Amino acid sequence: MADSTPENWRRVDDYLAATLLDDDQALTEAQTDSLAAGLPAIEVTPLAGKLLHLLARMTGARRVLEVGTLGGYSTIWLARGIRGDGRVVTLELEQRHADVARANLERAGVSDRVEIIVGRAADTLPRIAERGGEPFDLVFIDADKESNTIYLDWAIRLGHPGTVIVVDNVGRSGDVADPGADDPMVVGTQRALELLGSDPRVDATALQTVGAKGWDGVAIAIVV
Repeated sequence: MADSTPENWRRVDDYLAATLLDDDQALTEAQTDSLAAGLPAIEVTPLAGKLLHLLARMTGARRVLEVGTLGGYSTIWLARGIRGDGRVVTLELEQRHADVARANLERAGVSDRVEIIVGRAADTLPRIAERGGEPFDLVFIDADKESNTIYLDWAIRLGHPGTVIVVDNVGRSGDVADPGADDPMVVGTQRALELLGSDPRVDATALQTVGAKGWDGVAIAIVV
């Protein structure tokens, strides 16, 4: 039996990706160009991206909301999974990140089905609500963890019964289980999980994970 070490986590991730995923130049170049532009290498792994893609397909999503665009890597996966007449609305704080994402989306051939909104998501989410439109079928939250409860509340309000909500990075290297944690990202994650566990508007679970990005986890909820 292999030891449970970060090196072996990465090795298994590489094996799973090589076995289950096809080579994709647009996705590879999105990662490469994002790194070259100085963006932090915190995008989802290829396996997690494929999970988002499959969730979009499984739910028959036509409207997807993403909080945290970065270089558009996860956005490409989501946009490829929505129905033909669908749209992804993705929120990004940094203009520079949004510019890189636009180029990556264009190269991947999905820019026509993606809207990037630049600004603090806590400010842009209410504006999305004000402009009206159909509710979202799938929401992916992967931004600053300190604001996760704000994002979750808006995800629920902008969704409908059956909307699926995915929250990334909930494991925090095990620190999420520390009641005395004072790291704002850990505390924000704890508050988000507590909301998911107590809010009658959703039903949720969470899984801890290991892999190329270390020891972490993901929460998945459905609006009821």
